[in-house]
Amino acid sequence: MRNAIQMAGLFLLAAGVSGTIDRLAVQPFFGIILNVFNRQLIPRVGFLTGYELYANLIIAVLGGVMVVAAERTRP
Repeated sequence: MRNAIQMAGLFLLAAGVSGTIDRLAVQPFFGIILNVFNRQLIPRVGFLTGYELYANLIIAVLGGVMVVAAERTRP
C-alpha cells in the first residue's frame, strides 16, 4: 500500500510541476499524460479561474507531501 501511495504522490508531483511549466510556457514532453489536471480538471472548476498556476503548485506540494508521508510510515 505504501508503494501505491508513493507512486500516486510522484505522479501528482510530476503533474503539478508539469502543469506549472505548461502555464508559464508550452510543455512539449508528456503533455497529454502529465497535464491532465491542468488542461481537463482545473478549467472546469469555477473558483480556480485565474488561479491556475497556484492550483498546479498546490497539486505538486500535495504530491510531495504524499511521498514524504508514505516514506515515514516504514515499519
